Amino acid sequence: MLEKVGVWVRQRTETVPYVLGYVGRMFSSAAFFISREKAARKILIMQLLFTFIEALPIIVLLSLALGTGLYLVAYSFLLSIGQSALIYKLLVIIVTRELGPILVAFVVTARSATAIATEIGGMVTSHQIESYVSIGIDPISYLGAPRFIGVTMSVFFLNLYFSFCGLLGPSIVVRFVNPIAASGYIDNLFKELTMPIICTSLAKSVFFGMIISIVSTYYGFNVERASTEVPVAGIQAVGKSFLGIIFVDVLFIVLPYIL
Repeated sequence: MLEKVGVWVRQRTETVPYVLGYVGRMFSSAAFFISREKAARKILIMQLLFTFIEALPIIVLLSLALGTGLYLVAYSFLLSIGQSALIYKLLVIIVTRELGPILVAFVVTARSATAIATEIGGMVTSHQIESYVSIGIDPISYLGAPRFIGVTMSVFFLNLYFSFCGLLGPSIVVRFVNPIAASGYIDNLFKELTMPIICTSLAKSVFFGMIISIVSTYYGFNVERASTEVPVAGIQAVGKSFLGIIFVDVLFIVLPYIL
């Protein structure tokens, strides 16, 4: 039994140095991306178009539905126990700090992680990556870095839109449910929107974006020869991205209580 446990641990840890090296290469390539040629910048623009612009309607509708539904359900309950003023704190905590970043990350993972992993995996099987290497182009700098920057920026800005629409969307409902409270909705909302909550939300979105981009490009580049590995890489990218997002989100929740 000990031998089997040792084999399992060795198999799981033998790729750790390679993964850490890949993450380091990705960060260094992203840091010097501004000096790349225009072709690499075009990849960044296309990534922003797909991950940010095309996902924006979904995020807006999702945030409006979440914020409005949360207000309608929570306000009636809080009013029944005489704590209706807590609705603003509840909206800020749930929409901005907790659910906003993770829902945006899940949407981006479902849309972009599969697309990135399968696209790069297809380039590996069609020997395009070998062609880049043969003429002296680093695939990580040319293909990985713009996707890393594009996905991270997209998650960051989509999270801002999610918070904005999720918090201000219920203000329209307030005018019909409780016209008296509508006049002070914005003022009461901004009183609860503190800087630590904003910074936590933005930090989560940056970490989630980096996880999605690194995991999806990693599994895309790890495709070998067979074309049947391409969809497997897409599935692995989505699954591991979800695990990484949940793990980091739990760390953000637990660390303040430990520190």
